[in-house]
Amino acid sequence: MKNMTMTGKATLAPSILTADFSKLGEAVTMFERHPSVGYIHFDVMDGDFVPNISFGAPVVRSLAGKTKLPFDVHLMVTEPARYVRDFVTENTEYIVVHQEAALHLDRTLRLIKSLGVKCGAALNPATPEESLEYVLELVDQVLVMSVNPGFGGQQFIPSSIEKICRLADMRTARGLDFKIAADGGVNRGNIKDVVNAGADIVVAGSSVMNAEDPEKELAFYDGLLCGAEDAGRGKSAEGAERIGGIHK
Repeated sequence: MKNMTMTGKATLAPSILTADFSKLGEAVTMFERHPSVGYIHFDVMDGDFVPNISFGAPVVRSLAGKTKLPFDVHLMVTEPARYVRDFVTENTEYIVVHQEAALHLDRTLRLIKSLGVKCGAALNPATPEESLEYVLELVDQVLVMSVNPGFGGQQFIPSSIEKICRLADMRTARGLDFKIAADGGVNRGNIKDVVNAGADIVVAGSSVMNAEDPEKELAFYDGLLCGAEDAGRGKSAEGAERIGGIHK
């Protein structure tokens, strides 16, 4: 593992997968109060590519235009090219598809970009980073699944750290600037290792939404990722300015 200190440049992307959907608006308002939060992460599952069904485009569209936070949409679906257009909203910054689910990955990534949205490729735990060698110049994000996709609340897979390190090395060696995201099982006990390995975006689901006090949990990440000076200022992190004046 790389021996780096926390730089404060990683961004939190809370997942709404385990949120109380009857209070989704309240959750989004809470996210906006914390400077460590740069994105809202949507885990879209179809019950085919992964053994669970979550939600579809209507949920994503219901929040579009009602927050200044950009959307990070993670499609865990078979044949994602059929659905990407449905998830393009005024807030959508990334649409991420799985290397394992997109038969024609290059074509699907180019489709996403043609819609004016940044594209990303996700890797399951058993999928090597080398499988993306020929699309790294194309992607804006590589998402490392640090659990097996399909359910929230799983334990972090330690080998994910090495995969993040390797991707960071590939990025540097090739002079690229894609973001590296880590998704699954990230919590207080391992987030430093994840960020030190090279992750720029950290997806946090159950560790925040199922915490005894989610607001307090987010405040902890504010202090860790933004530093004491910025923590508690009540402003959104990096993606907010790109959305402009969109707010409730």
